[in-house]
Amino acid sequence: MPLSHSANAGPIETTLGEAGLAAQVWGAAEAPVWLALHGWLDNAATFSRLAPLLVEALGIRVVALDLPGHGRSPHRGDGGDYSPWGYLPELVEVVETLGPAPLTLLGHSMGAGVASLLAAALPARVARLVLIDGLAPLTTTPEQAPEQLRLGLRARRRPRRGEHGYATLEAALEARVNGGRTRLDADTARPIVERGLRRGEDGLFYWRSDRRLIWPSLLRLSPEQMLALLGEIVAPTLLIQATAGVLGEREQLAESCQRVRRLQRRVVSGGHHLHLERTRVAQVAAEVVRFTRVGDASALA
Repeated sequence: MPLSHSANAGPIETTLGEAGLAAQVWGAAEAPVWLALHGWLDNAATFSRLAPLLVEALGIRVVALDLPGHGRSPHRGDGGDYSPWGYLPELVEVVETLGPAPLTLLGHSMGAGVASLLAAALPARVARLVLIDGLAPLTTTPEQAPEQLRLGLRARRRPRRGEHGYATLEAALEARVNGGRTRLDADTARPIVERGLRRGEDGLFYWRSDRRLIWPSLLRLSPEQMLALLGEIVAPTLLIQATAGVLGEREQLAESCQRVRRLQRRVVSGGHHLHLERTRVAQVAAEVVRFTRVGDASALA
């Protein structure tokens, strides 16, 4: 892992685990570790505005991964899949690489769902859980499972189209803003887009992410399975819900929150990427800092 550096410095690039997952790191090497997991089709740069604030206020080290198939991390081989639980083996290896001390998981959107699964599976290794506009993976009822399977199989049988290149970074940024599943403006999207592009030999810009990420999952957890997993989380948990995000649209949100036994929920004005919005990131950081300091003070009492 990298040596110490200033909280105000830009992130250090590194790779972790046998899979060679790319990561951006802020903070001193000896500081307590927070492992940050991004949302679907995003990458480590989603934490580029929040991480320095947390490092400065809490004296921590933030390790933000590019999950497999995203950002600068490798794609899975032939037959590889990108289910939320499919990330866990690599993440367990990363957690072990980061040392024996329990760490904090910081997750946004899909990354929040993956973090919840990891906290349920490895309760002794997770000191706290900080979730931003996400809580658990998407579910399907048993009755919906056959159609979900059909959708996933159809997507995998379609012929693959050639990659679409963009003449400029700004053109790719415009495509991300106009074509994304969640609303965000160009300034908010820029860090994600800049990290998510590569330049081809033809001079055009192409997305680094594996195009298989957009395929529907073959299967999803049932609501009952999801709730059972949330019930296994023992770490103190902060859920930051955006007023204009996606979490409020989820069924069983209230019951899901009740299943996490030590959960605190804060509703903050902003969009789904509020932790990356310049006008909202300071408030998100303040909520996280307050939660962490109160919890640490309680542990010492």
